[in-house]
Amino acid sequence: MSAVLRYETKLGELPTLTGTPTHYCAGCEHGTLTRLLASAVDARGARERAVLVSSVGCSVLAHEYLNLDAVQAPHGRAPAVMAGIKRVRPDLLVFGVQGDGDAVSIGLLELMNAANRGEPISIFLVNNAIYGMTGGQMAPTTPPGMVTTTTPAGRDVASTGRPIDATKLLLGLEGPSYIRRVFLPVAPTSSPDTFNARGALEGEAAIRHAFETQERGGFSFVEFVSTCWVNWKVSILESKRYAARVLAPLFPPGLYRDRFGVEGR
Repeated sequence: MSAVLRYETKLGELPTLTGTPTHYCAGCEHGTLTRLLASAVDARGARERAVLVSSVGCSVLAHEYLNLDAVQAPHGRAPAVMAGIKRVRPDLLVFGVQGDGDAVSIGLLELMNAANRGEPISIFLVNNAIYGMTGGQMAPTTPPGMVTTTTPAGRDVASTGRPIDATKLLLGLEGPSYIRRVFLPVAPTSSPDTFNARGALEGEAAIRHAFETQERGGFSFVEFVSTCWVNWKVSILESKRYAARVLAPLFPPGLYRDRFGVEGR
């Protein structure tokens, strides 16, 4: 009981967190991202004017954890809903959390067109290389050779094509003003049993920069390379090692565009 009380107290430290324990699996970066978003909203003093647009995926219940206004969008359509809200109320801070299946498969059209128009919204993509909520099917971002429920022999690029890199797709458009990719999992160090959490610090900074870009009139996009140990069918620690060994080279972290120079401010 005491551990639960301490956990609730920790959650309640940020005004933008409701204190409701999340449904995310232990070790999942969705929970980390929820806290980083709350911290970034609080840092800007924007809770009363922030609007979260949730899509369909593991983040579908994010509105229960973030103490701000929220709208539920149909599967893949969050960018269109965000754009509509922002056009009607340009004073609001409008952002969405999408999974890779949601944003890069069924919602790719909405993502690309919102980015191409340079809509002043912020989109945060959680790329865990698999369909997490619906049972572990192959996603557009699944690496070659990865075993999923729909690729039991491993992803075969000859029949399914290569993984789609959303960050590089958006980089080919003139509309986006801020594009960054962050490796969010705790990362293995030189010792096989130790890890560092540098990604969380970089992630919160990236969210703040995305919000600043939006408030300066630009489209911002941050991709968070993440894990899904449940559907990858490995241990939590092995999922972090796999992400560092396979996903980080496939989806290299870094700053890809910063038109307003917000990272230097």
